[in-house]
Amino acid sequence: MTEVVHHHRSSLKQKNKSFKSRHATKSSLKEASKGRVTRQSPKAAPTANTTAQSRLNRRNTSKQAQIKKRQALVSATRIFSGVDGTPRIVAIVPLTEDASSKKVATALTSALDSSADISSEEGTWRVRAERFKTSLQFIPLPYKRLYAALDACKAADYVVFVLSPNVEVDVWGDTLLRTLQAQGLPQAVTVVSSDAPMEPKEKPAILKSLLSFIQYFVPGHSRVFDIHTSADALNAARTLCEGRPADVKWRDGRSYILTEEAHWQDGTFSITGVVRGTALSANRLIHVPNYGDFQISKIMTASLPRQSRAGNAEGMEIEPAVLAEPDSSSADSLVSSNDPDDMANEQTWPTEEEIRSAPANTNPSDLGPDAKEGTTPRRVRKLPKGTSEYQAAWIIDESDDEEGENVESDKENDETAVENAEDAEMVEVAEEDHEMESESRKSVAFEDLEEEEEGRQLKSWRDRKREEEDDLAFPDEIDTPLDVPARTRFARYRGLRSFRTSPWDPYENLPRDYARIFQFEDYKRTERAVRKRGEQDLAVVEPGTRVTVYLKDVPEGVVQRDGSAPLVLFSLLQHEHKKTVLNFTVQRNTEYDDPDPLILCVGPRRLQINPIYSQHTRGGGKGANNVHKFERYLRHGVTSVATIYAPVVFGAQPYTQSVAAPHLVAMGTFLHPDTTRIIAKRIILTGHPFKVHKKTATVRYMFFNADDVNYFKPIQLHTKHGRTGHIRDSLGTHGYFKAYFDGPINQMDTICMSLYKRVFPKWSDIWKEPPTSPGSDAMEE
Repeated sequence: MTEVVHHHRSSLKQKNKSFKSRHATKSSLKEASKGRVTRQSPKAAPTANTTAQSRLNRRNTSKQAQIKKRQALVSATRIFSGVDGTPRIVAIVPLTEDASSKKVATALTSALDSSADISSEEGTWRVRAERFKTSLQFIPLPYKRLYAALDACKAADYVVFVLSPNVEVDVWGDTLLRTLQAQGLPQAVTVVSSDAPMEPKEKPAILKSLLSFIQYFVPGHSRVFDIHTSADALNAARTLCEGRPADVKWRDGRSYILTEEAHWQDGTFSITGVVRGTALSANRLIHVPNYGDFQISKIMTASLPRQSRAGNAEGMEIEPAVLAEPDSSSADSLVSSNDPDDMANEQTWPTEEEIRSAPANTNPSDLGPDAKEGTTPRRVRKLPKGTSEYQAAWIIDESDDEEGENVESDKENDETAVENAEDAEMVEVAEEDHEMESESRKSVAFEDLEEEEEGRQLKSWRDRKREEEDDLAFPDEIDTPLDVPARTRFARYRGLRSFRTSPWDPYENLPRDYARIFQFEDYKRTERAVRKRGEQDLAVVEPGTRVTVYLKDVPEGVVQRDGSAPLVLFSLLQHEHKKTVLNFTVQRNTEYDDPDPLILCVGPRRLQINPIYSQHTRGGGKGANNVHKFERYLRHGVTSVATIYAPVVFGAQPYTQSVAAPHLVAMGTFLHPDTTRIIAKRIILTGHPFKVHKKTATVRYMFFNADDVNYFKPIQLHTKHGRTGHIRDSLGTHGYFKAYFDGPINQMDTICMSLYKRVFPKWSDIWKEPPTSPGSDAMEE
C-alpha cells in the first residue's frame, strides 16, 4: 500500500506583508549610497541607441585629448618659432677626459648645413637651422667643471651628454650625473665622440653598453647617437630642433636669462639675453651666482640686427628703447634681515636724582683732556713703565674692589702711592674700550702648535667614523665629568616627562639671530598672494624678448669671471631675499663617508652652510609639541631634516644637494620654513645599579656629589629594559642615591636619565666659486 501524504491547499498559506523598515526610506537610501550610482552590468545587452551614444562619447573624448595635446605642444614650442624665435639652449657636457664638447658642437652645426655665429670662443654659439626653421644656442662646457655644468643645465632646454667609446666614466662623471639628476634634468640627448671612428664590428656592443649606462640615470633614453656618422649627427640635430623640451618643474613661475653679452661700468652691470620662463618684472630682485641679489635699474630692448632683402647689405640696427622701470612703491628692497632693537627689551633706567648728581660726583682730574662736562670720565691708571696693554688688563686696582670711599680719599691714596714708589718708574696708561681689550686678548691667546701636536689633533678630529659607530651603539650616552659639577655642566638642559607630548614654548630663550629673521603667519597663503601679485604686475617683459638688463651696485669682480662658465641670472619672487629658518629633507649619498661644511645648491642659489640635523617625523607631521630630536650624524639610509638660516624659498624648488667638491654628500627636497620647529639635543646620563632589592636599587656613577643628586631629583629615570622610576634619597657624599622603579630591577640593567637642550641652526653665506685659470681641467677644491 502506498502512503497518502496530506497537503494543504496553496490558498490557505499565510503571506505576510513585507516589513518596511526605517532604512528603506528615500532619504535613508540616498544617505546609505553616499552618492554612488548603480552601474549597469556589462553582461546586459545594450540597445543600439546606447551603443552609438557611447561610441560618440569616446570619439569626442579622444578628439578633445588630441586637441589639448596639440595645443600644449604648440604653446611649448611657440617661443622658438619664426625668424626672430628664441634659440633653444643646448648644454654640451663631456663626461670623460677625451671627449670634446666643441667638436660635438661643430659636428652638429655641420649636420645642419649652417655656420655658427660664435659670440665668444669660450661662450655660447648661436646657430640658425634654416632646414628646421629654428635656432640653437650651444654652450660647450669644459671637462671637470661641476658648477659650470650645473648652471648651464639650469637654463638649458636640452643637455647633450658626450661619452667616449674608449674611456669609461670616472667618479667625477658619476657624481655629475647624480647631481644633475637631483637638481632636475632637462631633455637629454647622448652622443658618442672620439678622435677616431669606432670599428664596425665593435660598434653595436659599445653603443648597447653606453645606452645601458645612461639609462640608469635617464630611464627615458632609447638611443645613443654616433657623432662620426652623418646620419646619426643629423638625427641628433633633428631631435634638438623639432622636439619639445621637457618641463623642469622648479623653473615654473620664474624668469631667467642666459647672458650673451656683459658689461660693467661705475657699479652698473648690464647683461644682454633673451627672457625665458615667465615674464620678467623690473620690481623683483635678480640673483647673480657667486655675488648675491641686486636691484634692476631699467630694462631696455636689444633686438638683433635685421638682414636687408638684398642679402649682401649690412644689417639694420634698431634703436634700443626702455621696456620697463621699477616702481619705487612696489620694488623689492635689499633688506634681508631685521635689525634687532635692544632698547625694546626691559631696561632699568637711572632715576632723575642719580642723573643730576652724576656730574657733581665726578672728579675733574679723572676727565680726559677732550672730555666735556657730563660725559663718561676717562680713567687714567698708573702702571710700571714697559707694561703692555694686555698686562694692564690683568692688573686690578684695589680701589675697584672698595666701595664707599669718597673721591678725596682715592686721590690721597694715589698721591701716597706715587710718592712711595721711588724704585718703580710709573707711566700713565689710559684704559681702552672693551672691544680693543677683547681683541688684544684674542691675539695673545693664539698659540701656534707644534707639528706633532697639530697632527695628533687633526687625526683625532678626522677619526669620526669610530665616534659615529659608538653613537650608533650607545646613542646620546655621555659620561658625567668628575671635575665639574653636573648641575653646572648641564645647566642648560631640562628633563621632559614625555618627549612627544610634554609642552615646550617655541619662543622661550631665543638667540639674537631669531630677532633678525622673518616669520610667516601662513606660508602657503603668502606664496599664493605673491604669485597672484606677480601676475598683476605691470612693469614686466614677456618671455622671448631679447633685452638688456641694468643692475645697480654690482661689484667689479663679476666681469672678471671665467668666460668658459655661463652666467645665468634668475629673477626672484617677492620676499625671497629675506632670511628665515629653512628645513630640508635630505638623504645621505651612500658613496660619501666624510661630511664637512657643505655647499647647498637650492634653486638658483649656492650657499655655504653648516646645518643641524634632526629626525624626520613619520608621515610628515609635526607631532603633539613640534619637538624633534637632534641627530649628531647624517646616517646612511635614513631621511633626516637639515635646518639652516637662509633666504626664503617659494614653490617646488629642485632637489637640494650638499656638495663638497668633488663629492656629492646628500640629496633631498625643501620641506617648509617653520620657525617654531624645536630641535632638542638629548644626552643620557647612565648609572650602575650597585645594590638591588626588588623595585629598589642603589645607583652609582651617575653623579659624584650629593648636591647634583638633589638638583636632578625631580627628573624621571628609566632603564634600558623598559622600567621607569624616580630618585628617592641621596646616599653618602660620592653621588650614590636610592631609586624606586615600577617593577623589579635586573642587576645587569642600566639606569638612564634623559636631558634635553634646544639647539639652533647656523647662519649661511653665499658661496663664491674660487677663481680658476681658463682651460684648467682641475676640479675646484
